[in-house]
Amino acid sequence: MTGVAGLTGTARADDAVADVCGDGCGEGCDTCGAACLACVDSCLDEPGRKECIKLCLDCADICYTRSKVSARKGPMAGELMALCAKACDQCADECEKHKDDKTCMTCAKHCRACAEKCRAAAKAN
Repeated sequence: MTGVAGLTGTARADDAVADVCGDGCGEGCDTCGAACLACVDSCLDEPGRKECIKLCLDCADICYTRSKVSARKGPMAGELMALCAKACDQCADECEKHKDDKTCMTCAKHCRACAEKCRAAAKAN
């Protein structure tokens, strides 16, 4: 396995997650987590980005955890989906403050999409 998904152990969990939350939710969370980590890398040398970095790291961790728990159909999957949506919303809010940074704006876009999918999955769960 290569890339961020390989490092987190969620590379092929997407099929199992689809059974739990449907509509590409697991893949969306993994993509969002990767976008958050790319945003962290981009923001490391930028002044005034401490909050962005912290929120992106939290969001990535929550996204990857949600994918893993949903893949094994854990009893906390629904709560993690709701938490993931909240983390993604907060991360997107922060990233959108940096409109001149393409990586932050890409992260915000993926966070918004992930939040929407997780909210829908949490309601259905």
